[in-house]
Amino acid sequence: MSAVEQQPADASLSSNSSSSFEVVEADAANKYEAVVPHWFYCKVTDSRERWIPFSTQDSEKLEAAQKMRKDDEELVVPISGGRYDVHLKQRQCYAVYWEEEVSEVRRCTWFYKGEKDNKYVPYSESFSEELEEAYMIAVTLDEWKKKLESPNREIIILHNPKLMVHYHPVTVSDDWGSSSAEQGRPRTVKRGVENISVDIHSGEPEQIDHLVFVVHGIGPACDIRFRSIIQCVNDFRAVSLSMLQAHFRKAQEQQQIGRVEFLPVNWHSRLHSTGVDVDLERITLPSINRLRHFINDTILDVFFYNSATYCQTIVDTVASEMNRLYLLFLQRNPDYKGGVSIAGHSLGSLILFDLLTNQKASSEDEDGKEKSSQMGASRGADASGVKEILEKLELSEYSTVFEKEKMDRQALLLCTEQNLKDMGIPLGPRMKILHYISSERETQDTNHWAQTVAGNSEEHRTESESSAGPGSAGNPSSRRNCPYPDVSFGQVSANYPQLIYKPAIFFAFGSPIGMFLTVRGVKRIDPSYSLPTCKGFFNIFHPFDPVAYRIEPMIVPDVEFEPMLLPHHKGRKRMHLELKEGLTRMSMDLKNNLLGSLRVAWQSFTRAPLPAVEAASTESEAESQNCSDGQTEVKPNEPPAAAAAAKEEASPINVGMLNGGHRIDYVLQEKPIESFNEYLFALQGHLCYWESEDTVLLVLKEIYQTQGIMLDQPLQ
Repeated sequence: MSAVEQQPADASLSSNSSSSFEVVEADAANKYEAVVPHWFYCKVTDSRERWIPFSTQDSEKLEAAQKMRKDDEELVVPISGGRYDVHLKQRQCYAVYWEEEVSEVRRCTWFYKGEKDNKYVPYSESFSEELEEAYMIAVTLDEWKKKLESPNREIIILHNPKLMVHYHPVTVSDDWGSSSAEQGRPRTVKRGVENISVDIHSGEPEQIDHLVFVVHGIGPACDIRFRSIIQCVNDFRAVSLSMLQAHFRKAQEQQQIGRVEFLPVNWHSRLHSTGVDVDLERITLPSINRLRHFINDTILDVFFYNSATYCQTIVDTVASEMNRLYLLFLQRNPDYKGGVSIAGHSLGSLILFDLLTNQKASSEDEDGKEKSSQMGASRGADASGVKEILEKLELSEYSTVFEKEKMDRQALLLCTEQNLKDMGIPLGPRMKILHYISSERETQDTNHWAQTVAGNSEEHRTESESSAGPGSAGNPSSRRNCPYPDVSFGQVSANYPQLIYKPAIFFAFGSPIGMFLTVRGVKRIDPSYSLPTCKGFFNIFHPFDPVAYRIEPMIVPDVEFEPMLLPHHKGRKRMHLELKEGLTRMSMDLKNNLLGSLRVAWQSFTRAPLPAVEAASTESEAESQNCSDGQTEVKPNEPPAAAAAAKEEASPINVGMLNGGHRIDYVLQEKPIESFNEYLFALQGHLCYWESEDTVLLVLKEIYQTQGIMLDQPLQ
């Protein structure tokens, strides 16, 4: 009887315990947690909107600024390493260093994706707040299947925390012409960025160790996908961040390095905004319209650069743009103490080379610290000079405008009409200032040209008298016949502007510099020659690049040697190259062994007399003596190619001082698929540098080597 009575008691106890567990689970389920927002920006491509998340670092920075911002306050937050500014009140993102369409910015919490959409799209901020409020009520009261109507009169139903759908009404017309709205296929709704599949980067190091300006080549498109220089440099920068994490991890963990900033320099748009396209359009034939347009917009840039008129426009644009970017970068990074390097692709490398060969190497520029201190002191000293200039032009009322912009005399001479217009200078005073700037530039260039001509004439007169005798002093071809003519010989007649900084290293990607120098009549480069203000020069090219040419044979023409092979970023050579070398070595070994066996068999058949044997032994002793006198010992089964390579490693080649005594030409390793057909991948070989890890790693290695920071492990 007691056992029977005990069963209901146990049952009631178990029911009470299960109900208590259900209450605990319900309390846990009904606990509401606020959604964590993430910031996105909108990119419009071919009339299609694409929402891209900011990095975690930038999103947190924007969210912190949003919480601190008052209702009517306008806060500007620098993001993406300082290359963009977000205006929080306007919800817009502006590019800092280049011209780009303004992007919409949104604080995102709720997202939807349709049947044909590849990525989730964020709702507007106001409607996301309504969804979040409805979600909070549903979770707190445990009341689901709530319906909400969007601003577009679309229905969103919250079935449960994991199932929320968005019904998009579809208008259907019947046979009588009347229309009715029916629910189409539902869209998926997600709450919070953690519930959608999207790649979010952590961000970039805030510390900038080095600044690199990148100049593009011909045409507006820089790669096989017809992307602009801005997009290609963005890829180059992204690859550099991954290479830093992979090969400079120790230095990053010890906080010795941050990152390298790459900024694009665009000259094509400025050149083609001069009205030359309209003139070309008048004379262009109507047939094969697309091909002719491509030629006018791309190929003709080479001819423009060889024209005195448009060459001046190009070099002025490149130099002024790099100077402007440098001053703007210093303004936004006042504590920056790193160096500057420059890189050019294709024709852009030739433009930079011509600029660098015409820079003035003054005695004050020999010491970088002295130059920077001199620039800092001249800014304050030249402020009064700007006042005097304005007073001279009867424009003293605008002196406060120039003081506000921290404008000194040197910066004034770099101003363009657009800069003065942005400063609010009216048309009349603007024309006076531009006329003064033009006259001052002409005076400086005339003085520089006179000094250069006087120095060159004295130098060439001495060379002619010492090497060619008295009869060749007045011969115009004496300079062309000189064994080491000036590298600026044959350049287009232009006034090359001066840069306001000294580049540490010059990187040339897929460069035709060697070809242009040869066409200009420069057959050899003086081994003692170096760029006046830049001590480093690297010529990097793909083996199948049809535009690239070497530099080292112009310095050392009497010695045949291969360019330096860039190691793969993961170490060693590519497998197909090692296999090719192994097969070549094997064939050489088989050939040598076969010839040795035939030689021994022939000697055994002929049985040479004793004097011949003694002569043969004497020759073999002489050969062994010559081998022992050499720097490397050649083994009997070692192929001549391997011996030559060992000898080349043992005795480094002197390639002059153009790169401080180091090698100049560096060749990339082709990919396995590229080795099947060189012609098929020729164009790709000229446009591959933007995403090449090996190229980026060499740039980073050489830049950080100037700061005494090496790779974690040297590449073989």
